[in-house]
Amino acid sequence: MNPVTHLLVSWTTADLAKLQPRDRALVTWCGVTPDLDALGLALELGYAALDRGGTKFYHTYHHFLTHGLPAAVLLPALFCLFGKQKLRVFLIGVLVFHLHLLCDLAGSRGPSPTDLWPIYFLAPLSRHPMFVWTDQWRLDGWQNFLITVSLMGFVGWRAVTQGCSPLSLISRRADQAVVGVLRRWTRRTGRG
Repeated sequence: MNPVTHLLVSWTTADLAKLQPRDRALVTWCGVTPDLDALGLALELGYAALDRGGTKFYHTYHHFLTHGLPAAVLLPALFCLFGKQKLRVFLIGVLVFHLHLLCDLAGSRGPSPTDLWPIYFLAPLSRHPMFVWTDQWRLDGWQNFLITVSLMGFVGWRAVTQGCSPLSLISRRADQAVVGVLRRWTRRTGRG
């Protein structure tokens, strides 16, 4: 799935766990940071722009460097150091990390039916065990679109009812501005 969907899944999980804002942010980042290994795409684009020839950084390392059990333990362990409820941040961080893997297993296929993204569960230490689902839906498939739109609806509802959204990860001020707009809109339309 795309990083926005991973962010929404992780934030929603952290929000439903009733974490304090700082801990909610840390858990959310636990569910997004597995895609750090996708930065190879930027290297590929840079090499192409400089006419240095093609590379395979993205295809070699995405879903490999930070999509395995070592990262599933290390990343939440790192993030929990900055949390208030360290054990909860760690445990829910491990959960959202695995939700990330599950989402990728379900919905990260490329354009062709054989363009599947496997999960190497012990990566980068080993390529075994490898999990792949042959019915994986396309990254741009309706299923991913529906999940993302549904999560956006939930996030909008939570913004109105609870006063916060994933925008708080970047700026509390911007988050409160958006919450204010959504609350005024729902009052004006009679939906609140």
